[in-house]
Amino acid sequence: MKETTVPQYHAILVEDEQAVRLATTQTLELGGFAVQACASAEQAFSLVHADYAGIVVTDVRLPKASGLDLLAHAMQLDADLPVVVVTGHGDVVMAVQAMRSGAYDFIEKPFAADRLLESCLRAQEKRALVLENRRLRRAWESHPSMPELVGVSPVIEKLRKFIQNIGPTPVDVLINGATGCGKEVVARQLHLASRCKGEFVAINCGALPESMFESEIFGAEAGAFTGAQKRRIGKLEYAQGGTVFLDEIESMPMALQVKLLRVLQERQLERLGSNTTVALNCRVIAASKFDLRQLSSEGKFREDLYYRLGVVSVDLPRLNDRREDIPLLLAHFAQRAAIRYQKPLPAWSAVDMAHWQQRDWPGNVRELRNFADQLVLGVADLGLPETIGTDQAACVTGGLPQRLEAYEASLITAALSQSGFHVAVAADALGIPKKTLYDKLKKHNIPVGKP
Repeated sequence: MKETTVPQYHAILVEDEQAVRLATTQTLELGGFAVQACASAEQAFSLVHADYAGIVVTDVRLPKASGLDLLAHAMQLDADLPVVVVTGHGDVVMAVQAMRSGAYDFIEKPFAADRLLESCLRAQEKRALVLENRRLRRAWESHPSMPELVGVSPVIEKLRKFIQNIGPTPVDVLINGATGCGKEVVARQLHLASRCKGEFVAINCGALPESMFESEIFGAEAGAFTGAQKRRIGKLEYAQGGTVFLDEIESMPMALQVKLLRVLQERQLERLGSNTTVALNCRVIAASKFDLRQLSSEGKFREDLYYRLGVVSVDLPRLNDRREDIPLLLAHFAQRAAIRYQKPLPAWSAVDMAHWQQRDWPGNVRELRNFADQLVLGVADLGLPETIGTDQAACVTGGLPQRLEAYEASLITAALSQSGFHVAVAADALGIPKKTLYDKLKKHNIPVGKP
C-alpha cells in the first residue's frame, strides 16, 4: 500500500502562464508543499492573511494587479510573511524594487527547479520560526510566570504523570531537588493542574529575615509589634483558594516550624497579635535542596513537620540525569531569550549539541537557561573542543553500540531543533531520506512535535 504523505509546507503560487503555473506547482508539491495556484494577483488577495502558515511565490508581471501589488498587500497584512518574487531575465530594476519592498528573495526566469525549491524551503523554515516565536510570545504574555515542563526523557514523563495525578487533589506536596532543577516550575504546574482560582504565592524562606518571618507568612494585627501600624495579611491567608510555595523550607526557624505544623494540621491560623482564627483554604507546596529526613535526624528540622509535609513527595532529576532533554530545553530557552532580547536565534551544529549534551551542568536547568541567554546575546563561552574525540565519547555510558546510538540520537535531535522541527528539512540536513529519519525517530523514541 502506497504511503500517504501529508504536506508540511504551504505556498500560494501566482503565475498567469498556465504551463509555467502547472510546472511550478509540481516542483513545489514534490518538495512537500501544499500549493494554492492562482492565475492572477486578485485571486491571491483573499488567500493572504496575517499568520498564514506558508509562503507566497508570485510572478511580477501579471495581467492586472502586479506581483509588486500583491507584495505590498502581503507586507501590509504581515511584514514577516516571506514572498518570493519571480522576475523576467535581466529585469534588475524590478528585482531591486521588490527586495526594497520586503520580498524574501527574487528568482529570474527561466529558473532551475532546484533553485526555486531551495529558496522556498528556506522561506518556509523562516516562516515556521516566526510563527513559533509568536506562539511562544502569546503563551508568555498570557502566563508570564508559568514556565513549561520541557522534555521527553522517562523521568520527565513520570513527573508529568505525577502532576496529572496529584495536581487536581488538595494534598500538600514536598518537592526535593538540587538547585536549578526546576522546583518552582513543578510547583507552578501543580497549581495549574489544580484549576484553583486563587493566587500562586511563592516565598523563599532562605531570603526572609527571621524577625519578619512570622508576620510575612502568618500575618499581623495593627500594634502587634513596633512599627505594625495596620493589619497585615500574611502569605498563607493571601493565597486563599490557591497555592503557597515555600522554597528552601529548611531555612524556616524551628519556632515557626511548630506554628506551621499546627496550621497544616488544623487548616486555620492566627495572625500575630490576634486571638481570632482564620480558616485556611490553600494548598502548601514545600521544597528543599537538602534531605529533610537527614536534617530531622540531626535535630535541624522538625521531624513531625517533615512527615506532615512528606505525605506526598517527589524527587526531581538533575540535568545530567536527563541529557536527552538538553536539545529541546536549549531550543526552548533560546527561543524565549530571542523574543525577550529582540535578537535572532543563534545557530549551532550537531557536533556543538553533542558536546553540550556531554558537558557537566552543576547548575542544572537554571545553568542551561542562562547559557541559552548568553548564546542569544553572543557572549556564551561555548567551551567546544576542536573535535569530539574519545574522551567525549566516553562520557556516554555503555559499550560502543550504545555510544553510537546515543550520538546518533543527539545528532537527530539537534537537526530537528535547528530545522524548527520540520522532518523534511532535518532529513535533508542529515543527508538521509525522510522515511529513514521517521524510522530512526521511532527507534530512539524522539517526538516529532515542537517543545
